[in-house]
Amino acid sequence: MRRAMPQLPKPLFRDRRDAGRRLAAALERFRDERPVVIGLPRGGVPVAYEVARALETPLDVVVVRKLGAPLQPEYAIGAIAENGVALVDDRAVEVLGITVEELRQIADREARELERRVQLFRDERGPVDVRGRTVLLVDDGLATGSSAVAATQTLRRRGADRVVLAVPVAPPGSEDRIAAVDEVVSLHEPPGFFAVGPYYEEFAPIADEEVRRLLRAAADGRHVAATSPRGQRRNGGLDWSRVEPRSVTIPAGRVSLPGDLRSPPEPSGLVIFAHGSGSSRRSPRNVQVATALGSHGFATLLFDLLDERESASRHNVFDINLLTGRLIAATDWALREPELLPLPLGYFGASTGAAAALSAAAALGDGVRAVVSRGGRPDLAERRLSEVSAPTLLIVGGDDWNVLALNEDAATVMRCHHELAVVPHAGHLFEEPGALERVTELAADWFTTYLGQAAGRDAA
Repeated sequence: MRRAMPQLPKPLFRDRRDAGRRLAAALERFRDERPVVIGLPRGGVPVAYEVARALETPLDVVVVRKLGAPLQPEYAIGAIAENGVALVDDRAVEVLGITVEELRQIADREARELERRVQLFRDERGPVDVRGRTVLLVDDGLATGSSAVAATQTLRRRGADRVVLAVPVAPPGSEDRIAAVDEVVSLHEPPGFFAVGPYYEEFAPIADEEVRRLLRAAADGRHVAATSPRGQRRNGGLDWSRVEPRSVTIPAGRVSLPGDLRSPPEPSGLVIFAHGSGSSRRSPRNVQVATALGSHGFATLLFDLLDERESASRHNVFDINLLTGRLIAATDWALREPELLPLPLGYFGASTGAAAALSAAAALGDGVRAVVSRGGRPDLAERRLSEVSAPTLLIVGGDDWNVLALNEDAATVMRCHHELAVVPHAGHLFEEPGALERVTELAADWFTTYLGQAAGRDAA
C-alpha cells in the first residue's frame, strides 16, 4: 500500500536572516547578561549573525559534525565537536549492527572535515572566550538535537556558565528532550514537525565563504548586507545564477554535442553533469544544482549526451555504453581546455546518467575524484560498480521506493567509500518543497570534501 504524502507546512520565515531578526527579538531579555552568540555552521550562522548584531554581542562558531550511519548518512548515530567532544548513540549502533571498525572510519572521516572547517572559519583567530558567560547557541532549526548537545559539551569544557539553545523552529517538547542545555528558546514548535527546511521560503545551502564573511564582519564590528543563499558567491560576491554560461561544442565520434560551461575565476574543481531519461543540458533540476555548485566555487559543464536525432530513440536513452562513451568524450574535451586541465574532476549523474557516471568513473580510475548520483540507476552499471574507486554519494528520495531499493542493492556491491543519503518525503524528481535544495546541499558538501581535498593535494 502506498503511503500517504504528509501535508507540507506553510513557511514561517522568508530566509535565515529573517528568522534571525525575529529570534533576536525573543532573546532581548538576555542583553543585560552580556552573552556570547555561537552559531552552528553553516545554516545557523546567518541566523546567529542577526542575533549578535541586534544584541551587540560577540559572534563565534562551534564546529560540529554528525556521525551518519553507513548507507544512511542522514540517520545520526552520534556527533563530534571541537575540544575532542564525541557522542555516540550506543543503542542505534547496536540496532544497526555497526562494527567498531565502521564506527572508527566514520569518526575519522568526520574528524578530518571538522578540522578543515575549524581552520577555514576561524582563519588565525582563536575561539571567543566564553568563560563565566551566558552563551546563546543558535541554529536555523532543531531536528534530532545531536549537534546542539555536542556543541554544548564543547562550550561547557571552555567554561561557559550557562547555555541557551535558541532556534526559530523546533519539534514540540524540545526543551524536555535537550536536557544538556539550560534553556531552549524556540519561536515555533509546530505539530507534525519532520524537517527544518519546509518552514523557510528560501533554504538553499550556505556557502563556506558566506560563513567566513559573516564571522569576519562580526569580528570587525561591521554590518554587512544580507546575502540570499542563492546569491552567495565565493568569487567577489558574484551572483552565479545571473552569469551566462559559455556555449561549447564537444566532439564525440560522428556527432558534436552542445554544452554549457560556467567557470569562476579560481575554480576548486570541475563537475561534469550526466542527465538521464532523455533529458538534456537544460534540465531545470540539474541547472539548479549546477548553479548552487558554482556558488561554492566549482566549474560546471552540462552537455547533451545525445544529439536531437538520437534522443528520439528510447533505446539510446538506456544504452549505458553509449552514454558512458559520450561522458568520457566530454571529459577528454574538458581536460584539454587550459582553464580546466588542472582541476580535480567530479561527476554528477541523474537517473540513467548516474549509471553512465559510475561506468565512466570505473573506466577512468583516479582521474575521477568524486561522484554524486541523484535519483540514479546504478543497477544499470552493475558490472562496473565494484571497479569504481571515487568516493560516491547516492541520493534518493524517501518516497522513490523502487529506485531506493535499487540503490540499496548497488551500495552492497560497491567497494569504494560510498554513502546513501535519503531525502525524506521526496519522490523521484525531488519536486517537493525543499527537496532539491537538500540535494544541492548534500552534493555541495560532497564535492567540497572530496574535490577540495584533491585540490589541496594537487597544489602541494
